[in-house]
Amino acid sequence: MLNFWAALPKPIFALAPMEDVTDAAFRRLIARYGKPGVMFTEFTSADGLVLAPEAGQRALRKKLVFGEGERPIVAQLFTSSPEHMEKAAHLVAELGFDGFDINMGCPDKAVEKSGCGAALIKNPPRARGLIRAAKKSGLPVSVKTRIGYNTDELNSWLPELLAEEPAAIIIHARTRKEMSDVPARWERITRAVALRDAAGLKTLILGNGDVKDLDDARAKVAETKCDGVMFGRAIYGNPWLFAERKHVPTPQERLHALSEHLTLFDELLTGTTNYATMKKHFKAYVSGWNGAKELRIRLMETEDVTSAQAILTDAILPA
Repeated sequence: MLNFWAALPKPIFALAPMEDVTDAAFRRLIARYGKPGVMFTEFTSADGLVLAPEAGQRALRKKLVFGEGERPIVAQLFTSSPEHMEKAAHLVAELGFDGFDINMGCPDKAVEKSGCGAALIKNPPRARGLIRAAKKSGLPVSVKTRIGYNTDELNSWLPELLAEEPAAIIIHARTRKEMSDVPARWERITRAVALRDAAGLKTLILGNGDVKDLDDARAKVAETKCDGVMFGRAIYGNPWLFAERKHVPTPQERLHALSEHLTLFDELLTGTTNYATMKKHFKAYVSGWNGAKELRIRLMETEDVTSAQAILTDAILPA
């Protein structure tokens, strides 16, 4: 298969995979309002895709639903088993994804307990084996990781990954221990680019962490010489993030977007995803104006999409 990464215009702006945030409904909304250069699914367990009973398989595959308007779209999976990685990667290829990403940065203890996510930073041979296994799918393989586990290990960790020549490496510029509790160390992205260039490789380097908007991202690209930036928390309540808009969305625009988001959630995820996951978006959409708090409290008390839409219908003024 073609390596879509190589054809993307630079700088590349990517949407991060965020559990219970960048689900099928939110990605569909973002694709309509202002699509990034590449989108990622929420991370999904490769072990579950291979081993789960039929009911579990159906639930997991809901995370791997995407629309044509989201392309190029990358599926992110996690596992510590090369065998499961290979099988899951072939499934991802069959489902029509453009690329495959391996999570090597998640700090969740349950994920790390089985040797996945950030735990792979402590096991470079296993990490390399996973990249080789994923490549057998024929899809371009990328890796999302951190600069180290307890300490900054970029100088030893990144060359291990580069040795397998993935299409792209996305680096969250903090260690696993730091979580998101300290400012992202973007000077380490500069170092990552230097390590890649010294190795004479074409692997793309994208930075991640504390990026506010497109202007901020372009400044970071200029400073570090990286190939692009992955956005995470900046997307909350802001499906316009990649749309090159120069004005702040009005309260009415925010409420219309939330209503559309709810409609997509109902269409794509009701029955398989708990409505409570939708509530984490309410504060991001409904804040910053008089009456927002009261409206948000009413929305938080709802138990389904229909009730929330009724409240929004009353709150949205005629155009």
